[in-house]
Amino acid sequence: MTHQKCGVKVEVPGKIPIKPKSRRKKHDCPPKKHDCPSKEHAAGCECNVKKPALQPARLTNDCVVVNSLVGTKSVQKVAELTLPLTALGLDVLEDLVSVQLVPNLNEVTQNARILRDKVVNIGVLPVTITVTIAGVEAPVTLDTTIPFQEHTDFPGACPEDTLQETPLEVEGIFTQPGVPVVTGPVVGDLVTGILFKVILRTNITVTRPIIQDAQGNICDVNPNRCDNLGNAPSFTLPAPANGDGGIIPLS
Repeated sequence: MTHQKCGVKVEVPGKIPIKPKSRRKKHDCPPKKHDCPSKEHAAGCECNVKKPALQPARLTNDCVVVNSLVGTKSVQKVAELTLPLTALGLDVLEDLVSVQLVPNLNEVTQNARILRDKVVNIGVLPVTITVTIAGVEAPVTLDTTIPFQEHTDFPGACPEDTLQETPLEVEGIFTQPGVPVVTGPVVGDLVTGILFKVILRTNITVTRPIIQDAQGNICDVNPNRCDNLGNAPSFTLPAPANGDGGIIPLS
């Protein structure tokens, strides 16, 4: 009688040695589908991970806050500055060969406020001015900023409304040599300079948050936002380096 031994090769006279089959252990594959197997068993096991289902949000009431459009307009902003010839390395106007201005829209900083029926916008436009001078081999380059402002009539707009603007676009660039510049407190202290002007364009949009119920009835979040308090508002705007104050850019 032949005794069998697990895991041991058994030889029978006149027969080819048979290698015993290895038994698969129960813990070779993970017991659950979401348990990922090791690399050695990854080919034979399937792990189907399911994303948890979204749970409905619990609301305390059936009202929602939405934005109501007050209005939208296409407006222009004018950046203007006059510099004396000496600021550009010139002594006399006759030495001027050419002048070029390149605005940098990526570094524009501006601040805006909404008054009753009006939008006020103030900012600065960084520019690079390049001047070619007769008898001077290398051109003179000046990096500076040009201030701009715009007061836009906007019927229906009130303080605490939300202001949004599209990115600024350049409509035109103007330079005019020979413009007089006041250099002192005494009337008549004038020197010759160059006028620089850049016309900018943008779309401004004013919206107002309102409350809407399940029946479609609406009411203002702040019903007193358009009340006239009797005193003219006064604002101290941050320095231009602080960025876009009071404006939400529209991409």
